[in-house]
Amino acid sequence: MSDNPTFGGRLLIGAGGSGAVALLPVFLSALRAEFTGTVTVLMTHTATTFLPASTMGLFADQVVTGDDPRTWARDNHVTLAEDHDLYVVLPATANLLAAAATGAAPNLVATTVLESASPVAFFPVMSAQMWAKPAVQRNVAQLRSDGHEVIDPGVGPRYDVGLARVVSGPTPPAPPQFVAKVRELLR
Repeated sequence: MSDNPTFGGRLLIGAGGSGAVALLPVFLSALRAEFTGTVTVLMTHTATTFLPASTMGLFADQVVTGDDPRTWARDNHVTLAEDHDLYVVLPATANLLAAAATGAAPNLVATTVLESASPVAFFPVMSAQMWAKPAVQRNVAQLRSDGHEVIDPGVGPRYDVGLARVVSGPTPPAPPQFVAKVRELLR
């Protein structure tokens, strides 16, 4: 247990379609040690191919995929944005960053970014080559200019799913750093 006092709120986590989404339960476990509020996970279709929504349901109060038309009336971009105090996107893929930076709405995660009245916090996860691309950096600059938070990834060893080996490159924050950032943003 952490020495930090507990904190709460209504947290919405958008999960992008990256192999790194498989680590999301680790982040939510760390969060639950200090966070007393509710957690809704909003998953892209591709994210659910890497990590089943039923697995995320073990760690979140609610999981939304947008796949079931019967839920559209209550779990849509408007209600999701209005019913939460903070929206974070982890993992934020290059595709999600581009969609958000250009105002595109190709999926419910990106559409909810457009609907959100508050700034969204993006935690990018991608290869070093993708992160260094001028187009990705332009999108990051645009998001920051629009008032969103983009948390620069760290650099270190990580398993690259595509290469099937450990590489040095951008890494998501360690779970305690993620929790600290969520705490800070909910103030």
